[in-house]
Amino acid sequence: MDPADLVQRYGERVTHVERVPAREAVVEPWPDWIHPAVRDMYAAEGIDTLWGHQAEALHHVHAGRHTVISTGTASGKSLVFQAPALTGLAGGRSGSSLHGNRMPTVLYLAPTKALAADQLRRLAGAAAFARPATVDGDNSREERAWARDHANYLLTNPDTLHHSILPAHARWARALGGLTHVVVDECHHYRGVFGAHVAHVLRRLRRICAHYGADPTFVLSSATVSEPEVFAARLTGLEVVPVTEDSSPHAARTIALWEPPLMPGTDPSGNPTAGPVRRSATTEAGELLTDLVIGRVRTLAFVRSRRGAESVASTAQRRLGEIDPELVGRVATYRGGYLPEERRELERRLRSGDLLGLASTNALELGIDIAGLDAVITVGFPGTRAALQQQFGRAGRSGRSSIGILVARDDPLDTFLVHHPEALLGAPVEASVFDPDNPYVLGPHLAAAAQEIPLTEADFAVFGPRSAEGVAALEDAGWLRKRPAGWFWTKRERASDLADIRSSGGSPVQIVDAGTGRLIGTVDGGSADSTVHEGAVYVHQGDIHVVDEYDVDHGIAIVHRADPDYSTMARSVTEIAVTETERTTPWGAAAMSFGSVEVVNQVVSYLKRSTTGGGILGEELLELPARTLQTKAVWWTLDAAAVAEALEHDDVPGAAHAAEHAAIGLLPLLATCDRWDIGGVSTALHADTGTLTVFVYDGHPGGAGFAERGYDVAPRWLRVTRDAIAACECQDGCPSCVQSPKCGNGNEPLDKAGAIRLLDAFLAGAPT
Repeated sequence: MDPADLVQRYGERVTHVERVPAREAVVEPWPDWIHPAVRDMYAAEGIDTLWGHQAEALHHVHAGRHTVISTGTASGKSLVFQAPALTGLAGGRSGSSLHGNRMPTVLYLAPTKALAADQLRRLAGAAAFARPATVDGDNSREERAWARDHANYLLTNPDTLHHSILPAHARWARALGGLTHVVVDECHHYRGVFGAHVAHVLRRLRRICAHYGADPTFVLSSATVSEPEVFAARLTGLEVVPVTEDSSPHAARTIALWEPPLMPGTDPSGNPTAGPVRRSATTEAGELLTDLVIGRVRTLAFVRSRRGAESVASTAQRRLGEIDPELVGRVATYRGGYLPEERRELERRLRSGDLLGLASTNALELGIDIAGLDAVITVGFPGTRAALQQQFGRAGRSGRSSIGILVARDDPLDTFLVHHPEALLGAPVEASVFDPDNPYVLGPHLAAAAQEIPLTEADFAVFGPRSAEGVAALEDAGWLRKRPAGWFWTKRERASDLADIRSSGGSPVQIVDAGTGRLIGTVDGGSADSTVHEGAVYVHQGDIHVVDEYDVDHGIAIVHRADPDYSTMARSVTEIAVTETERTTPWGAAAMSFGSVEVVNQVVSYLKRSTTGGGILGEELLELPARTLQTKAVWWTLDAAAVAEALEHDDVPGAAHAAEHAAIGLLPLLATCDRWDIGGVSTALHADTGTLTVFVYDGHPGGAGFAERGYDVAPRWLRVTRDAIAACECQDGCPSCVQSPKCGNGNEPLDKAGAIRLLDAFLAGAPT
């Protein structure tokens, strides 16, 4: 079955089909400096020549230049960092100077354990000169000791580097002092607050390498991103050379954009209403996966959540059971939370062709080499065009034509993209956004660095312009003490524990089963009030629980298994104050500003919503503390006369609220964020501005760079927002335009028509 033929069956659900023609390769010879044993290893894999971009990147790495290669999926980026690193291990010591007589070593960093394990598998042919080992949370004590004492090619992740290797650097001196190359694979995933943390982990690594006399060459691999050299330089603190011209071949590919059909809405009694509701994207994807598996099309479906991945797979299995029971066992789910051996077995079955369909979270997105896939289904826009290209690139590696299908969720951004394919398929990829100077990120890493090796003024150049200020603050707090040799860490605690590099804010809250006392999971402190408050319905790996008790002080939620006929949604009140206006651009009667804000949020109640009719069953009050967030925001204002001209007085709150929701939903089109990374407040009259104001703020202490990106691209951002609202088929507003799944006010009030008029007024004086 040709998977491209499938899209013709579904009529209007397919909003756009684009065919990408095949591309011929540009071939170059291997350079002479690659060690013969390394050449032989690749020759055994059938690699006798290089593609043009590989040859270019190898030239830079051999010259000792820090290099980022940013090309498409399956373009051979791994060879660019493996070949010179392995040449160093085989005796060439390319691209680095070593102190004394230390033997060369290599450090490989990946965002996930699965990707590091896949890279380890690829090194099997280098056993004659490479002693590779993974170092992560899956290691036994004996395995980690062997890696520390004997391995010369360490594969790990930023978390392990931050918490285990750097704090104990004296025990890892053999490996760190011999480093010739540091590989940062799939580096485009380091964005937002996570990216800022990883940037400082890499700076701490560079500092310790220098302490032991090593000066490694950094080689970064990335999916296509905007200005990769700027991004890589911000991540590493080094000058980086980019390689971006992809000269690898690829087979023809079909891309289809897919919108689930509208279904009538219902009121609490189950009666039809005027409000349209779209069919679930996961249901659509499950049925689409079924059809592809029946046609023996090897398919990978990417779903954003664990529960969604399970739903897609179970839908396909249920339908296959009705049509061809022999195929049920050839569909499975892959997600985080599985044991390592379970993940490896699923990867093996997918590579061998035993599995025809796999529904996965992005655990399988990160470069795992699976040849032979024919189709990829992406359920919901994955956040960036680069990520979508990465996912679609999983298929077609065998040289056969392939298809990539984006199934839109009921979401403003997804709806906009499937109706504006030029914004998705014809536009340049996004800029990756993060802020290493965020004081809430910088401070903990300065503390960790001081515990590793006392800080000196020379280190301020490593950690950036705000590091002197950060050290002074830590000294004032009594955490650092100045001595002639530098600033020393004064506490007994491990300083690296101050920074949870993947946290979205606050210590995690533990979720405990009341019946067994078993820990069933955790939730970030920043979202705990709204997800595990008393009475909340909480879903964990498909199992439904109700929260009996939420202990805010000790960070524990006690739950029991249940099957209620309702879901819950927290309601909150939010106040925002401007603490510093850093930049302002006038737009006639409007103005766009960026600066620092204080956000005070308090969860005050929760709604019970029927899972059958969808209606509200009741509201329960809560007594939870107010939470204060110091962060960055972008905000736009409109003077009173322009507001009065555009809107009736009673329409202003709903119009501003709807515009705020839609703007939050569309900012991920222009910045590498998710709508859950940002928040918003709209008000008809704000105390600090004296007029109508709409705020969009970073949902992380100190900011994450998203709001600043919004300020930089504000005219385009608000025009896209206005057009998306206007183009939506609904009459009064729906999840595809102005309703938000995270609204603390239950999506009230909202005025879709008023939002369009208000945005027109904002944009009347905006730059073109």
